[in-house]
Amino acid sequence: MFRSFYPLLTAKRLAILEAVVIGLVAALAAVLLKQSVNWLGAWRIQESLGLPAWALLPGMGLGGGYLAGWLIERVAPEAAGSGVPQVKAALAYIPIALNLRVAIVKLISTTLTLSSGFVLGRQGPTVQIGAALAAQLSRWVPTSPDHQRQLIAAGAAAGLAAGFDAPIAGVMFVIEELLRDLSNVTLGTAILASFTGGVISRLLGGPSIRLGINPAATQNSFSLPETPFFLLLGILVGILAALFNRSIIASLQFNRRMLPLRLPWKIGLVGLISGLVTGLLPIDFRDTTSVQIFLTADQGNWQMIAGAFIVQFILTIVACSVETPGGLFVPSLVLGAALGHLVGLVASPVSGGDPVIYALTGMGAFFGAVAKVPITAIVIVFEMTTSFKLVLPLMISSVTAYLVTEQLAPGSLYTNLLALKGIHLESDTPNDGLWARLTAAEVMQTKVEILKSQMTLDEVMQAFARSHHRGFPVLDQGRLVGIVTQTDLDKIGQRQLSGTACLHEIMTPHPITVSPYDTLTQVLYLLSRYKLSRLPVVEHRKLVGIITRSDILQVESDKLRREDDQPGPRPEPSYVVYQTRSPATGQGRLLVPISNPQTVDRLVQLAGAIARDHQFEIECLQVIPVPRHSSPAETTMNTTLSRRLLKRVDRQGQHWHIPTHTQIRLSHTIAQAVLETVKERHIDLLLMGWKGSTSTPGRIFGDTVDTAIRQAACDVVLVKFGKSSFSRWLIPIAGGPNARYAIKLLPALAALHPQAEIRLCQIFHTSDDSHSSQLLEEEAAFLRQRLPRVSIITTLVCAHSVAEAVVDMAQKTSCDVIMLGASREGLLQQAIQGNIPETIARQSDCTVILVRKAA
Repeated sequence: MFRSFYPLLTAKRLAILEAVVIGLVAALAAVLLKQSVNWLGAWRIQESLGLPAWALLPGMGLGGGYLAGWLIERVAPEAAGSGVPQVKAALAYIPIALNLRVAIVKLISTTLTLSSGFVLGRQGPTVQIGAALAAQLSRWVPTSPDHQRQLIAAGAAAGLAAGFDAPIAGVMFVIEELLRDLSNVTLGTAILASFTGGVISRLLGGPSIRLGINPAATQNSFSLPETPFFLLLGILVGILAALFNRSIIASLQFNRRMLPLRLPWKIGLVGLISGLVTGLLPIDFRDTTSVQIFLTADQGNWQMIAGAFIVQFILTIVACSVETPGGLFVPSLVLGAALGHLVGLVASPVSGGDPVIYALTGMGAFFGAVAKVPITAIVIVFEMTTSFKLVLPLMISSVTAYLVTEQLAPGSLYTNLLALKGIHLESDTPNDGLWARLTAAEVMQTKVEILKSQMTLDEVMQAFARSHHRGFPVLDQGRLVGIVTQTDLDKIGQRQLSGTACLHEIMTPHPITVSPYDTLTQVLYLLSRYKLSRLPVVEHRKLVGIITRSDILQVESDKLRREDDQPGPRPEPSYVVYQTRSPATGQGRLLVPISNPQTVDRLVQLAGAIARDHQFEIECLQVIPVPRHSSPAETTMNTTLSRRLLKRVDRQGQHWHIPTHTQIRLSHTIAQAVLETVKERHIDLLLMGWKGSTSTPGRIFGDTVDTAIRQAACDVVLVKFGKSSFSRWLIPIAGGPNARYAIKLLPALAALHPQAEIRLCQIFHTSDDSHSSQLLEEEAAFLRQRLPRVSIITTLVCAHSVAEAVVDMAQKTSCDVIMLGASREGLLQQAIQGNIPETIARQSDCTVILVRKAA
């Protein structure tokens, strides 16, 4: 039924349906959370009246906190904290989990903490729950990344609307803090979901925020003499809100450094502290709702109100310090109400103002200053109170508080919380992301293999056999009329068609296409929705290119690696034009790219020594570069000389009884072909020749070798050939993993000469007094065990320069080979220190071998 009904839904109808469903589901989750917290919280308060509160409340806080922390730690770590930062990160395309699992864990853990007496709110969690449920819906109904982002924003709006009974505020919060997108689709989806969530929540759960008085029934209204007091309230709120935000960040940093406990014990400990404090307070202070009613009612002296502010301030920060599941919205409202009430008590004898009006104004001002959403705060308080007389006081105090807080604690609290976890959101809007900026024209392949609609099925079968493609566009008189894939070839047998039948009988007519100007978000949406692997790019029915999933992934990878981040032509995949295969009997593979016939024998000799010792197979690669404007798959190239070179290598492998595979690739760049071979052939070790120096500015070894070191996910060995002998070896060591890996490779390489001599040296700076030889002796003992007939010499050296010391020792000892171990980062950053490997290779006529173990 769904499949027959789904095509009837246009994009607009589907968006409306999705918004209503999201609002309904978010509202039901918010009502369930509210009723659960109210029921369990009321039971907790009731039990504390008959039993000793000093024992019951701390015990329940400890138990509830521990269970909540255990659930988060074991099932969904993303459910920790208020949840708003996680939603904000997801909307910025940061890969943070938002799904049904997170929503369920968030609901249960928040219920446990809030009903156990933690001084936090449930509105922040409802934002994450609504967003997580919307994200889950977007996975069940395939959508583009942009549309998925809009659904998550709608879920967040519905969650906030259901938590506060404030549909307009839900939309404003999404626009002001989370999404900052004013497009028609985003606004429409968020408004409809928010309205649905707010209405359903109010009908099923009743009022979400209870006040001590009805402000609409009060007779006092705003007067001009009260303006200075509302300005004063804004300034005080701004200062204390900045202190509040900074305290939360500082407490999180302190907790991570000084509290080495698991999350369940951390949250349980905070619950214990909260229970001890609230157990010593009057009954009205044991529940957040009771405190809220007390502060917004015209009762209580300033001592009790100030005490409420201090207790709520400290307990909220303590709860946030361990990322307790719970929101900051309600604590901000409570703190603002207390501060506003205090200012109102001072202003009342002078201006005749009502302290309750100041309390309500303080609620909006404090919340707006903490979350940096002054407009949302004004709308929330207005929707909760439905009092027009609060609009002007709210605007005065909220804007003033926001400006003061922004000066003292700049930036969004939620952004700063993400930064603590190493997630740094860019200053520009997420819509400026890679997929939204690039178009199909910048990614598509312009040279497309096509088939004619008049071709016979025999000719089609031959075209598929000759090509590595799995699908072809079908053209008729230069116009795209269909597409044929390997799946369509199954129709030949099912329909019992003869080989002389025409292609149009099996092709898919009227294929889904994109224009050159469509963004990658639209391309991805169509690929996902219709489960396609390729899309023709058409302009006025004329085929101008084709785009596949791999094209998008490749261009994203190239874009991230490119320093200038400017769109431009990218290299096409390399193309294999010749290959031989031997039995795959080895325990790993060693790749040897060859290009220089003069050094190929010595390079393969080293490869053979390592392959014999490690029981590897040898993969020999010859890369033939092709111009950028040519496609490797369509370029004609004479491979005679390359095949002769590879056959020479193959004969050596047969002589050593080592399985040897060879291949020739056409590629735009040698580095690209090497990396593709490493990935496709599952290479364990890459052995490359290196000329020993580079004249390219900003490069350490040259384009090809630099790229291989950065990106090859395997061990890398670089060789610059000098003297022909492999007799005397010099190995500088420093104790790092790559130096030890070089030592492990050494027995195989030293076996190339019957009378090898190995000298291990460790170089200390002249200012270093710790000249321990323990490391040298350990490595020497390993080599003596593996090479009992080889002379092993150890030497300690003091010098100002590592490179100069190595070159000097190589000359004095007449060594043939210098073998260095360096880390992936060290090889690329040593240019700052004078490019140590290149200096050694340039100043010495020895063979230089550099070793980098895979990360």
